[in-house]
Amino acid sequence: MDLRIFTEPQQGAGYDTLLTVAKATEDLGFDAFFRSDHYLAMGDSTGLPGPTDAWITLAGLARETSRIRLGTLMTAGTFRLPGVLAIQVAQVDAMSGGRVELGLGAGWFEAEHAAYGIPFPKEKFARLEEQLAIVTGLWGTPVGQTFSHDGIHYRLQDSPALPKPAQDRIPVLVGGHGAKRTPRLAARFADEFNIPFASVEDSRRQFGRVRAAAEEQGRGPEELVYSNALVVCAGRDDAEVARRAAVIGRDPAELRENGLAGSPAEIVDKLGRYAEVGSSRVYLQVLDLEDLDHLELISAQVQSQLAPSPAR
Repeated sequence: MDLRIFTEPQQGAGYDTLLTVAKATEDLGFDAFFRSDHYLAMGDSTGLPGPTDAWITLAGLARETSRIRLGTLMTAGTFRLPGVLAIQVAQVDAMSGGRVELGLGAGWFEAEHAAYGIPFPKEKFARLEEQLAIVTGLWGTPVGQTFSHDGIHYRLQDSPALPKPAQDRIPVLVGGHGAKRTPRLAARFADEFNIPFASVEDSRRQFGRVRAAAEEQGRGPEELVYSNALVVCAGRDDAEVARRAAVIGRDPAELRENGLAGSPAEIVDKLGRYAEVGSSRVYLQVLDLEDLDHLELISAQVQSQLAPSPAR
């Protein structure tokens, strides 16, 4: 199983903090550094020093790291026009030497749109479908040919479909809990399906829907990676777990129920249950970005006990 570090910078983290965490992610042997794409803090956080843009952040990290994969869970489809997004992500991929992955979602947090003057359309899912078609279509158009799209929400005419990413194909992630449209979109466009903050049983059920949708699309279900995103709160003993839970404003019992919390042995055991239902990758939502000892503990006593996922 691959372990990836997943951050929520809108809660209060500048670029220098993110760079420190990304370098620790690389040094400690984790597979990837991912971040959310939000412009407004949630809950009681002040959000200081203020939001950072996801793709500007990843562009910087692309030049200051050398091994880890870099990506978003999830880029908000409401924030960027799909043609511009395709250019941005392809450029960051080139800057990283081919280490970028794109998680793309519909966008959901209405308050951040109001706060920064971003339109918040009522119908977002149909837009997301067109966005996925455009981004993947632009990247997949052979050099020297053009790409056009005549949709309801977006129209592109004779685009040169440049620049091309460094990778032959940038992995695309689609995720969510929707029972019908989400699996269909994943089956059509995604290389990876991610379900955030879900139980083992809910993950099993949703992975099954995506596998069935893949078969309906004429794809082998094994062509997709299946992954989870879960908050992590590890400790060498109960006191350390409680201390880390208090810092992020969560209850240890609730975290054990809904996330990955407890001793390294407890977390390894729970990861094994997710693996049994098909998950081969977990994004560890790390909410206290100042606590690098937390990452060191997970690397030394959790990651070290997990067999790596087969190369894809």
